[in-house]
Amino acid sequence: MVDWTIIAWAFLAGTGSLLAALLILRLTGAPGSGLGGEGAARKAARPSVEPLILLFRDRRLVDATGPARALLDALPGEGDWARLWTWLGQRFEAPQRILEMAAADGTAVLAGTPPAGAVASGRSAALRLRAEDLGGGLLRLELVDPTLEQGGITVNAHALAAMEDELGVLRESVDHAPVLIWREDAEGTVTWANAAYLREIEALNPDDVVWPLPRLIDLPGDADSVRRARIELDDQSRWFDCHVQAADGHRTIFAVPADDAVRAEGSLREFVRTLTKTFADLHIGLAIFDRERRLQLFNPALIDLTGLPGGFLTARPTLHAVLDALRERRMVPEPKDYASWRRTIATLEAGAASGHHVETWSLPGGQTYRVTGRPHPDGAIALLIDDISAEIAMTRRFRAELSLSAEVMDAMGSAVAIFDADGRLLSTNRRFEALWAAEGTPTLRGYDERWRLTAGDSPGYHALRAALTAARPEGSRSGAMAGPARELLSWQVCPLSAGRRMVMFAPTVPAGATLASSADSVAGAAGVLGEASEAAMAFAVPAAAIPEAAGAQPDPGATPSREPQQGWPVRSGAALALTEGGERVAGGVG
Repeated sequence: MVDWTIIAWAFLAGTGSLLAALLILRLTGAPGSGLGGEGAARKAARPSVEPLILLFRDRRLVDATGPARALLDALPGEGDWARLWTWLGQRFEAPQRILEMAAADGTAVLAGTPPAGAVASGRSAALRLRAEDLGGGLLRLELVDPTLEQGGITVNAHALAAMEDELGVLRESVDHAPVLIWREDAEGTVTWANAAYLREIEALNPDDVVWPLPRLIDLPGDADSVRRARIELDDQSRWFDCHVQAADGHRTIFAVPADDAVRAEGSLREFVRTLTKTFADLHIGLAIFDRERRLQLFNPALIDLTGLPGGFLTARPTLHAVLDALRERRMVPEPKDYASWRRTIATLEAGAASGHHVETWSLPGGQTYRVTGRPHPDGAIALLIDDISAEIAMTRRFRAELSLSAEVMDAMGSAVAIFDADGRLLSTNRRFEALWAAEGTPTLRGYDERWRLTAGDSPGYHALRAALTAARPEGSRSGAMAGPARELLSWQVCPLSAGRRMVMFAPTVPAGATLASSADSVAGAAGVLGEASEAAMAFAVPAAAIPEAAGAQPDPGATPSREPQQGWPVRSGAALALTEGGERVAGGVG
């Protein structure tokens, strides 16, 4: 039979021994010793930090630990070697010298230097770079950060992913920016640069890019605004507008390409220089006022025409100040009062701003100026002052000569008209207008129709028409034809330059002539006149128009009328025996 009492006592003894052992262990375990309590839990939960080690053969990565590969993947640029040494150059002073030390001694250790803004943390100062030359081109690099040793950090996975995404966006944006961006410390050393800056450095020195990077553009230390700088690349000048953003202990520079702006400014300078030379040679005074009505540009002719001093004009006076100065020098029309003068200025300004405006200034000194106002973009206006005194004087002389020519033609005893090569009437005198008053457009065709209706189909009319329409007239031609009052008119056509022709009409009986009182004189004159009249009228008037030729008998009791038209001199006709002022004169056939 089993003795349950013994079994119970044995179980209780074992349980007590176990509890006693656990109590002893609990009491003997020191806090934080890792043997029990919270220290043991933290020790168990703390992950170990994998070292950052890279293995290169002839500058080509052959192996790396996980953290090392993660570091290289996060660095910008191309090539593992270049990216690593770019990153090391920001944390170590001349990190390339560790290669020489390792080649000489086999191993070398380099202490890091803190960048600007990281002194307080002490992390960068604790960095250690250990290099080991394994021979055969193999190089082992190990980066040690004592502050992270034995100190794994637990990060929320979602927060880490968000930070990595944001970092990727920022890095991609900066590396693809079409501007050069770099950061300098207080000593002017380049501590960071974007991909565009690195590409320019590689273009200058494609074989080796070492840190600290050289400065492409040297800017003064106190530069805190936009500066334009030039660099020489491949025998070409590159221009940049450098924007400086200063912070505590460092500054960031953004170099924006400005080649197009520089070329545009150069073209503008050449254009302005060309305009300046052109304006300097103009005899017209030029003044350009901006939208605020301040003088921005003027040429030397403005000084010559107005007499305004150059110092006054270069001070950029207003339009009103310029016009007031002209008024003081009596270089503008003298107004009746100051109020009307101000109205004149307002009219000139408003007209020039709204459209083409022209005024003529008759100055007290006898000169005449033409002032033209023209609007320009952005509210500017340009005033052009031209001395037209010579032009006005010439116009007056021409008008005087034309008036004198008209007076001379009106004083002539003949009816005169001048036609151009196309038959347009150019000029007439009063006698021609009174003799051949024409309706409609005064042309040779219209007058020809009038002459045909007046003279009929007579040899005299045909001869006149042929003389006026001849393609190449040779000298003057003359003849006779019937006039509008059935009087006998002599005509003469004279060729002029440029195909123009002048035609003159005159009656054949002089003005103021009276018949002789004696019977002998009357008989002699009648005999001679009868013979000449028959011959002349046969030439000038068709036979059907003569009463005798048409069968009409003259009245034997009627006295023939020989009264001439008043005011017409003799041009051609029969010989007459007449008396002028009681004296006997003899006329011949012209």
